[in-house]
Amino acid sequence: MLRVGKINRQAAGAPWVSRRAVLHLGACLPFGLSLDRVMAAGDPTGSAKSVILLWLWGGPSQLDSFDPKPHAPTDFRGPFSTLPTKIPGIRFCELFPGLAARNDRFAIIRTLHSFSNDHGVAGTVGLTGSLAGAVGLNGQPLSGSTRPSLGSTVAKAVPSHAKLPAFVVLGGRLHQGKKAIIGEGGGPLGAAFDPLRARVEPGAPVSLPEMELAAGLLPERLGDRDSLRRGFDPLARQIDLVGHRLDAHRARALGLLTSTAAREAFEVSREADATRESYGHTRFGQSCLLARRLVERGVRFVQVNWSDHVEAEEDAGDGGWDHHYRNFTIMADRHGPWMDRAISGLLDDLRGRGLLDSTLVIAMGEFGRTPKINDKAGRDHWEHCYSALVAGGGTRGGVVLGTSDKTAGHPVDGAVTPADLGATVHMALGINSEARLNLGIDTGGKPIEALF
Repeated sequence: MLRVGKINRQAAGAPWVSRRAVLHLGACLPFGLSLDRVMAAGDPTGSAKSVILLWLWGGPSQLDSFDPKPHAPTDFRGPFSTLPTKIPGIRFCELFPGLAARNDRFAIIRTLHSFSNDHGVAGTVGLTGSLAGAVGLNGQPLSGSTRPSLGSTVAKAVPSHAKLPAFVVLGGRLHQGKKAIIGEGGGPLGAAFDPLRARVEPGAPVSLPEMELAAGLLPERLGDRDSLRRGFDPLARQIDLVGHRLDAHRARALGLLTSTAAREAFEVSREADATRESYGHTRFGQSCLLARRLVERGVRFVQVNWSDHVEAEEDAGDGGWDHHYRNFTIMADRHGPWMDRAISGLLDDLRGRGLLDSTLVIAMGEFGRTPKINDKAGRDHWEHCYSALVAGGGTRGGVVLGTSDKTAGHPVDGAVTPADLGATVHMALGINSEARLNLGIDTGGKPIEALF
């Protein structure tokens, strides 16, 4: 079952579809006016067709995941032991046995580095590749125009030919201290390349809160497209006044609303119990399962937000990775096992369905955690060196890229940035440098060719 939006009613009692619903549903889809005059930029020789970004909001510790340092002093290495992986000489933290048994299918980058230890700024860098326009906890924007998110650039460059949008975010809007993060949408590309958002809660139907429909205007009753079009016309005229045409967007929006197959893509409950169990019955686990369902049906870019906010204790669900205190308890009881199970399940499912070769999977946060443990049994923000997992989409498995120092505090060799990772996504999808420049989506980074 899929829950679509909220019930709305005008004062006069007439049913309507909200303006926000159209802008976020119809305009998020990738056949805007700008693309009417642009050739599809995706090269069919690209190694990937879709991307799943597992956004570990709050910043996981590199030492307590994929870059443990068992020979470091206790106040750096922490209480966890390490375990061998399928690749001789490579060890992971003991909390990740599932991924350790599968690391011949993915690469680990151990030398990512960013440019800020503020969640808001580092989040913008991670999602867009740029500091420009980022707003930190102090509320002061950095100079420059905000860049589009990586998902938005993919939506613009590689049109989806399905009735589903090209870019979907699973989870609410990212924030810290109730301040929204800049760079989660289309930015200068416009609302046409903002994501469609869906929310996943275990045991409840997936909801699409931005598809707000009026009472009596449920998807099952939208067969009369002429009536629905008349409901859209007043809004369309308003948009036309500011120079936008919604015909193509409206057609795609109505296609999603009225297509049983498109709506069913969001119905995770249709999966076999064993499949759902393999991902784990957590919000992150079931979101990963939904991400697989979406790329299987042609969605180009799915971003799975582990949590809306950074702090673990603010969330009744999975909680964020900002473990300034109780890091080791939270990692052992919740975050480590949940992430290990969900990503292992996703990799197994993609491979079993023949989708791993065409789906690029990236798991990363906005930064890492301090090598030295603080006096609250936690780790603080650390942007100088952290890890990411990269699988599928034509990338090499069983490799570790980059070497960190003896406490995982700084890169020794092979340092890369989020902009480089964004450029790598573009390369995997066959979006060449000319297309990136013509479409205004270049990250300024260099593809990490050692991944291929």
